[in-house]
Amino acid sequence: MNFWLVKQEPSKYNWNELVKDKETYWDGVRNYQARNNLQKMKKKDLVFFYHSVVGKEVVGVATVSREFYSDPTTSDSRWVVVNLKPYKSISVPVTLDHIKSHAELVNIALIKQSRLSVMPLTKKEFKIILEMGQTKIREL
Repeated sequence: MNFWLVKQEPSKYNWNELVKDKETYWDGVRNYQARNNLQKMKKKDLVFFYHSVVGKEVVGVATVSREFYSDPTTSDSRWVVVNLKPYKSISVPVTLDHIKSHAELVNIALIKQSRLSVMPLTKKEFKIILEMGQTKIREL
């Protein structure tokens, strides 16, 4: 199992909308590194849902429900999407400031590559953020 974080402006699509929709494809990625990360995602991988711009916080955990395929919003074959399903809300949203203040998280991509919209996390980083959010997941 792999661990990821995806970023989205809550005014464009937020965690509550994903919960309501029950599943969505993750589109709009137009950065090669982020696209490559989408291509590495496997079914059942765990994914943090991060509200960017407003809030700047991890608010939920999703799972990959379908591995990458062509982005249906463009005819450009370079771009792909994955499907995500909501898994669990974070009990206490974990802010960017809180993440930055944790000594074991100073090197994660959320801080080092702040513009990247799809990024990998280690299992240890994922667990730390879950603990910060007072959230437990059976699989870990």
